Amino acid sequence: MSPHDDLRTIDGDVYVSPRYLAAATAIGDPGLAPLLDLGWELEHDDLGNVYIQAPDRKVRLGYLPEGEDDGLWRINAYKDPFGPPTWGACFNDRCPTEFVAAFTTALAEAYEQGPNAYLAVPDPGSADRDPFLAVVPLITRGWQIEHPRWGVFAIQSADGLAGLEFTTGRLDPEAELTTRDARWQLWAGTSIDRPAWYATASTDTPVALIKAVTECVSDPAPLPRWREETYSYVQGMAQLTPVIPPRPPAPTPLDVQRATRRPAALPASSVPRWSTSSRPALPGARR
Repeated sequence: MSPHDDLRTIDGDVYVSPRYLAAATAIGDPGLAPLLDLGWELEHDDLGNVYIQAPDRKVRLGYLPEGEDDGLWRINAYKDPFGPPTWGACFNDRCPTEFVAAFTTALAEAYEQGPNAYLAVPDPGSADRDPFLAVVPLITRGWQIEHPRWGVFAIQSADGLAGLEFTTGRLDPEAELTTRDARWQLWAGTSIDRPAWYATASTDTPVALIKAVTECVSDPAPLPRWREETYSYVQGMAQLTPVIPPRPPAPTPLDVQRATRRPAALPASSVPRWSTSSRPALPGARR
């Protein structure tokens, strides 16, 4: 933390590290804000689910605390507003909200650039749309490449508690949007089968959006959380550090007494330690 940071503005009393062992915050506002700042239309139902859509109806986000499964965030983009989604991403109800905000921030930037950006299909070998670009932040920060099974490229954090999988070959487009059988899957915990949290993205999700998430996930800076809100981090795995370091213990009366009894030090000789000359003789008494 920078010495210039105002501790009163930090929403938490502990820092969670590594940050991928944090979990969702109590509110989803940070994930919604980048799109609402563009003036996108917001609606909600009687259950408390929130829906946002772009002015051209070609990008839609659902924040679904009362949805049918644990997919809290579902984001889809369309070439035709009345056709099937071109791509879709999902963040489950335990995924750190900061990672969702990284995605929606990149999405807002892409939307302002136009359909060529927010509908940019990944293109292996291209300068700016190669899927490998999404894993570069992880490799740069020490994550290790693995091949856990046939048809899967994986990269895992050094402590083995987070990973990203990229599935090769053909996938069912509908299953990618409704299940975890998607092209990309990011997760944390001890097992991808029972993750602490997960996020998925379908085949045609723009690489820039996925890279924004991997940049955020691998950032070494910790995330603030409240110690008592144990749902907001992975207990038993995450390291918690107080936002405000504990003060040093006050001196005891015995410490004070010892300090006051300490004798004053004698003045040091002015002869330099490295001098080889002797001290000049004192002048004799005058006659």
